[in-house]
Amino acid sequence: MQADSIVLGAGIVGVSIALHLQMRGLSTVLVDRRGAGEETSYGNAGLIQREGVMPHAFPQGLADLLRYGVNDRTDMHYHLAALPRIAPFLARYWWHSRPENYRKVVTAYAPLIAAAVTEHAPLIEKAGADDLIVRQGWYLLFREEQERDEAFRKAERLERDFGINHDVVRNDEIRRKEPGLGIDVAGALHWADPWSIRDPGGLVKRYLALFESLGGTFVNADAMALQQRSSGAGWQLPVASGVIEAKDAVVALGPWAGDLTDRLGYSLPLAVKRGYHMHYAQPAANPLTSWVLDSKYGYLLTPMVRGVRLTTGAEFALRDAPSTPVQVDRDEPWARELFPGLGTRVDAEPWKGARPITPDMMPIIGPAPKHKGLWFAIGHAHHGMTLGPATGRLIAEMVTGDTPFIDPAAFSATRFM
Repeated sequence: MQADSIVLGAGIVGVSIALHLQMRGLSTVLVDRRGAGEETSYGNAGLIQREGVMPHAFPQGLADLLRYGVNDRTDMHYHLAALPRIAPFLARYWWHSRPENYRKVVTAYAPLIAAAVTEHAPLIEKAGADDLIVRQGWYLLFREEQERDEAFRKAERLERDFGINHDVVRNDEIRRKEPGLGIDVAGALHWADPWSIRDPGGLVKRYLALFESLGGTFVNADAMALQQRSSGAGWQLPVASGVIEAKDAVVALGPWAGDLTDRLGYSLPLAVKRGYHMHYAQPAANPLTSWVLDSKYGYLLTPMVRGVRLTTGAEFALRDAPSTPVQVDRDEPWARELFPGLGTRVDAEPWKGARPITPDMMPIIGPAPKHKGLWFAIGHAHHGMTLGPATGRLIAEMVTGDTPFIDPAAFSATRFM
């Protein structure tokens, strides 16, 4: 089978890349071992985070490090046995999170995040996916006044510096919005710009259907079998029906990207943050209608098609280590205190996924330095769903030789080489 491009990985990033390439007239084959949106892109919080200009940094202060070291928190958990393997990555993550380095990250990251909603919008319209989208932002709830006031000051700076809109919300206002809340809160920060997704995996499948309607091809195959053609010009991948040959290949394999990039001779500092979710039945009276994050405990409650989804904070562990969903059990009592109508568990067991991360908290987007026609779109961490379409456009513009809509230099793999 001949094609112009092969895209490896059918999560939100890979599907968005394939869609953008196909829309630009390139015959594109999208490859995954499973269906589209069935791994990391299925289990996220369902937010298109326009406000997410400040990626999740590693704790800096000694007091914070000691608190997390006890390993009894709800917002972070780690596997002690994994620390010898992941400690070098965590050290680099800590270094990039230092204030002077973090400021540079935020400045470089801002143009990409700014395109989050505007790049999703036309794809949502073309894919007929408006029924999955809620355009009301999300709420960060505070139990303590000191944390609230600090967050309000930070939000004012973000609005001034990056044009991110927010509202300060009192307890009585959030209660009118969500009458099912069971406790008084110290207030809330309403991030007004983000959009929410009622079924993240379903949105990826709608994008896939749009891709196929434009003539794109989706196949199940082992992405790890990708090889450079013997002539050195182009790429090939064996599939059940034969061999796909293409000029360009894009690696968008999420937490599995390192398996392939290592084999191709790249030593990229890729790791994972694992996360869990559980669905609960919505109450008949006063159902949850907003995306709300409990700032003290780090869990997010989201009204999804399947019910109320509770998503946990991060877990630092080896990607394929057995599931340890202790954060779900720790979060659930606090979630029921906040929202007493939370029903019974819907899922047989908590879902587990892995977010692919780099130590500087920014994705790797652009050409592979050692191979012609090979492209990377990996390491999106917490913002894969947010940045899928923006990444798709950026990769497609570079592949086709168009002028990129933002300068991609900050996201180059060469920063780690």
